[in-house]
Amino acid sequence: MPLQNHNVAREWFNTIFYGGLIAIIFRSLLLEPFNIPSGSMIPSLHVGDHIFVQKWAYGYSRFSFPFGSWNLWDGRFFAKHEPKVGDIVVFRKPNGNVEYVKRLIGQSGDTIQMKEGRLYINDKLVVRKDAKPYIVANLPKSMRSVGFYKDNMSIKGNKIWIDNKPAPFNYTIEYKSDRLCKMSPYECGVFNATEYTEVLPNGVEHKIIEMSDNASLDNTEKFTVPEKHLFFMGDNRDNSADSRTEAVSYVNRDNVLGNVWFIWYSHNYYSPMLAVWNWNNKMRWDRFGMGKKQ
Repeated sequence: MPLQNHNVAREWFNTIFYGGLIAIIFRSLLLEPFNIPSGSMIPSLHVGDHIFVQKWAYGYSRFSFPFGSWNLWDGRFFAKHEPKVGDIVVFRKPNGNVEYVKRLIGQSGDTIQMKEGRLYINDKLVVRKDAKPYIVANLPKSMRSVGFYKDNMSIKGNKIWIDNKPAPFNYTIEYKSDRLCKMSPYECGVFNATEYTEVLPNGVEHKIIEMSDNASLDNTEKFTVPEKHLFFMGDNRDNSADSRTEAVSYVNRDNVLGNVWFIWYSHNYYSPMLAVWNWNNKMRWDRFGMGKKQ
């Protein structure tokens, strides 16, 4: 009997050990899951999107593995190709342990500048076209069932209606805690923005939103990207801590973890998965399995 107990304990240990080892290898070499905690990449990524990041596309650095903050080596290996301007990339914040997701805007040697809300790359104005209204709705959870109503607009669950018809424009809806909305009312509300299609110099087209063209990061100095570094920006241009700020600045090539592959799950507020009665208003079914957006 003692021998049998010993074998059971060893089997449990082996199961936990090898299961953990497989998970570490999978996350380090193949795909790593992340969830989107902020609106800096709206309209491409929404708060509550859960994404998979490809780890093999750009090769591996020490940050690809557990304990990557330990300075074990520099450089990357097994890189299939370099990140290209327009890619949506997850990277480790310089001098920190926080992961960010942003769009690659500039590579080594490029100059980047914002003037009156317009992006200039290497002193050339980047095309911005197809202006359309966009709504960012951050509402208290108590409204997810009863709905929000103002003038000819109504918001309920994951949908916006104008004059009792589906809204003819794009939007994102997130439900925040009632307590947060009371303590920080400026974070909750229905905010009007403008959606544009931006055309980067290499021909990549992607969506951005602007609240205005005169926000704090809409007029910047001219940045020159150093060697072996990258310059990132959020698609939500007026609500993104990115390379335009001192907190992020230029990102070393080694800090890149991989590029966003697809959204595998998305919800508009936290609720236990067992609360199936909330699924209809919680799940963004149309975003499940969505590939990365340019």
